Amino acid sequence: MQSGKAKTRLWMLEFEPAAPKEVEPLMGYTSSKDTRSQVRLTFETKEQAIEYAERNDILYRVEEAHAPKRARVAYADNFKYDRRQPWTH
Repeated sequence: MQSGKAKTRLWMLEFEPAAPKEVEPLMGYTSSKDTRSQVRLTFETKEQAIEYAERNDILYRVEEAHAPKRARVAYADNFKYDRRQPWTH
């Protein structure tokens, strides 16, 4: 499995849900009548996102990105004698 970093440096503007999601009684699908929750706008910089929100009178909250915690895993660990889970085949 590979974890790429494409498009992770963009700033995103997402709208807060205006209406709660509902479960459709016949099929059990989760739906909402709020179409703004489907909209996501991306910007190159945080300043551009803030400027857009202020220009269009949109209340906003800035959430800074956090560094991912990645565990170092080696392929050889799959064949260790003292594995946590035994081989199944």
